[in-house]
Amino acid sequence: MLRFRSLLIGALLLSAGPALAQAPAAPATPPPTPMGLTSSSFTDGGIIPDKYTQAVPAPISPALAWTGAPAGTQSFTLIMHDPDTAPGHNSTDILHWMAFNIPATVLSLPEGVPTTPALADGTVQPNNFGKHPGFMGPGARGAVYHHYTWELFALDTKLSLGPDATREQVLAAMNGHVLGKAAVSGRFHRPLM
Repeated sequence: MLRFRSLLIGALLLSAGPALAQAPAAPATPPPTPMGLTSSSFTDGGIIPDKYTQAVPAPISPALAWTGAPAGTQSFTLIMHDPDTAPGHNSTDILHWMAFNIPATVLSLPEGVPTTPALADGTVQPNNFGKHPGFMGPGARGAVYHHYTWELFALDTKLSLGPDATREQVLAAMNGHVLGKAAVSGRFHRPLM
């Protein structure tokens, strides 16, 4: 009788095996949404309007907005540069704007951010290539468009640097703390005069 029970239990387990194997898998966790950076002032890859460039006497910064900041973000760093230049015949390009320690609660910058070393929310704006804090508008001259790139980094920390920091120092301090990155670019040139 005991042997019969063992055989019966074994047969039941064998017949249930395929049904158990076909049980639906638990739903997979969706991957995190990547960060996105956009501007309502120009389209990604499009022409940057003159009011944001050195085609006018007092250019202002364009509006920027971002989404998808990773969990754990403590601050943002923004770097705008012209990768199509090589002043001094070296690998450094022109830095047009750098801002770090942008609070994690901030998800956009309005048009016309003040060009001061520090903003009321704790954002720090070191000097640009023109040796002034804050935004410096695109100013490429010639027949060829330059591509201006805004890069936004989500960091798991705030940087212990001040407005006298260089781009190299900011990048070094960011190393090992970047949780995510997004970028947007625009094009500009003005004719030779």
